[in-house]
Amino acid sequence: MVATNDKSDPTTAPAARADRSATLWAHALNGPNLITLSRLVLALVLFTLIYVEGFWITAAVVFVIAAATDALDGFIARRYGMVTTLGRILDPFVDKIIVCGTFIFLLERKLDSGINSWMVLIVVSREMFVTSLRAFLERQGRDFSAALSGKLKMVFQCIALTFSLLSLSPLLASLQVPIGADWSISFKLIRDILLWTAVGLTAYSGFAYCMRAFRMMQSEKPA
Repeated sequence: MVATNDKSDPTTAPAARADRSATLWAHALNGPNLITLSRLVLALVLFTLIYVEGFWITAAVVFVIAAATDALDGFIARRYGMVTTLGRILDPFVDKIIVCGTFIFLLERKLDSGINSWMVLIVVSREMFVTSLRAFLERQGRDFSAALSGKLKMVFQCIALTFSLLSLSPLLASLQVPIGADWSISFKLIRDILLWTAVGLTAYSGFAYCMRAFRMMQSEKPA
């Protein structure tokens, strides 16, 4: 009887590992994830524009593009079955970088941008806490996906930050928006209303997420 050797050729192991690594990278760096990475690059461009000052309308356009493409990468990933673990981690991370980073950079121009330190504290604290809470619950297999309050919060944050960036432009800083035949409202007042609304929704959504997590953990306690 002829003996057979079941041991695999050791020279094929490195090649197999290289092939698996290449496949994993190709799977991770798909279209939606590349869009997400491009949003991170846009965030760096945005922060540079805010830092150097004087390009406020351009900064607002970059911010709108970076924020608007948030829905695009998620839609493509779900529509074509391209959801990856990297994408699930990277997408919300980039969201937080764009929003929190813009709040922080605009804080240096608080007299003109309408953003105060307490606003930044609420926004950054809420985002960090809810992100940590979501990670904790999802590691236990619980579904803690975004709720309506969180989505509304994101929309108002993006609108408010766009108005904040635009209000720094000399072309719009003193603009009066007509609201009737004899009445008008300043662009900066609209900005302030939007900022207060966004921060209020941020605090409310954080509280709503905390209550949701509390009920979720209470319902799974043994009787």
